[in-house]
Amino acid sequence: MVNEVILNNITFKVTDYKEEIVKNKNMGNDLRKVSFDFKVKGGNEYHEVTKFLYENTFDVKIPEKKLEFRGTINKYFTSRGDFSDENSVADFRLELIEVDTEK
Repeated sequence: MVNEVILNNITFKVTDYKEEIVKNKNMGNDLRKVSFDFKVKGGNEYHEVTKFLYENTFDVKIPEKKLEFRGTINKYFTSRGDFSDENSVADFRLELIEVDTEK
């Protein structure tokens, strides 16, 4: 069971982790795809996480699986668009796909 995912040295406590292999439509090679949920408190933490996710491409590490790859956001969902209340919590869903290095 995967409990944490590290993106560019920032650790996220995750739930509902899923991993699969997908075919690159252009090259036909296999690429990793991972998805997971995590929670973010409102206010400054929410702002920092959403700002960080705008980087779009990350060094992805999943320590429990001994898995590392360069990944980019394929899908991204949050339960809130504006989250200024420090006492609230937003649910995030993130799907990352491996960046193809065989170009």
